Amino acid sequence: MINGHGDDIFSYPCIRHNFSSNIVCRRDLDALYEHLNSCMPRISSYPEPDASSLASAWAASMGISAQNLCVTNGATEAIYLIAQVYRESNSQIPVPTFSEYADACRLNRHRITEVYSESGLKPAPGSLVWICNPNNPTGKVWDYAWLTQMIEANPACIFIIDQSYAPYTLEKVIDVKWAVEMPNVLILHSMTKQFGVPGLRIGGVSGNAKLIRQLSLFRMPWSVNALAIEAGKFLLANRDLYRFDAAELIAERERVAAEFTKTGLIEVWPSDSNMLLSRLRMGKASALKDYLAVEKGILIRDASNFTGLDEGCFRIAVQSPEENNLLIQAISEWIFSI
Repeated sequence: MINGHGDDIFSYPCIRHNFSSNIVCRRDLDALYEHLNSCMPRISSYPEPDASSLASAWAASMGISAQNLCVTNGATEAIYLIAQVYRESNSQIPVPTFSEYADACRLNRHRITEVYSESGLKPAPGSLVWICNPNNPTGKVWDYAWLTQMIEANPACIFIIDQSYAPYTLEKVIDVKWAVEMPNVLILHSMTKQFGVPGLRIGGVSGNAKLIRQLSLFRMPWSVNALAIEAGKFLLANRDLYRFDAAELIAERERVAAEFTKTGLIEVWPSDSNMLLSRLRMGKASALKDYLAVEKGILIRDASNFTGLDEGCFRIAVQSPEENNLLIQAISEWIFSI
């Protein structure tokens, strides 16, 4: 899917408050800008073909070996790379979830089974299971005991666990050091989400050395550019500058959810992260999105194109209390005007 994702801020000229991307948007990136400015001469030469220096630094920060990590151009490149390596496989995808799993699988002629509940997940030997954890768009985290038991009980399946949003939950997610010891687990990572730098496209996939070697045979050289490599290393070395309080975000999500529910015209899904999936009882999410963008300078995610959701569904990622109050007020004004 080229279009239809969140954070399509490029489509609107005057967005001041961005709730459509599942990250903390307002961060002080001045130190990163200054560092990248000093790195500008690097663009006159090719970068490392496999981003090896960033892989070493990132792996060390996770307590694993560099041979257990492949750095990619955002987590999305990792998704397409995995689908290519296991071309024409059977893939099970719990929905609703991030559309790129299915898109990458279709491109590589997978036979896709969409699953609508945990009980429907019955992996066959040799199949792939794609799990977003926390899940986009619901924000839910998969039960840790259930998920690890499922992985251990199905050693002939490959489990792709997208933990791009792990920094935004307090729930237990799959431990990377455990995963790299397993023969059948690949974990997706995203600096985009962790540090709030989606324009840089810095992602990665970790797993045991055999799986990572297999992926590396198919990867395109120089997919991660020189400035992204330098930015990634800078962010890792200065991560304390970019920490946020997940507990505060989750508390804000609960407050916003309660305010939405008070209207009597918005349903909300349970969430374990900063994401809040909601559904209008009347009206279309596309109309709400356009109103907020044009009239209020506020961007939300029209979630109607997620498999299993309808035209009333929208998703936000909570921001500061002040911005959240502006959103609550603007949505209430729109609801009671239609």
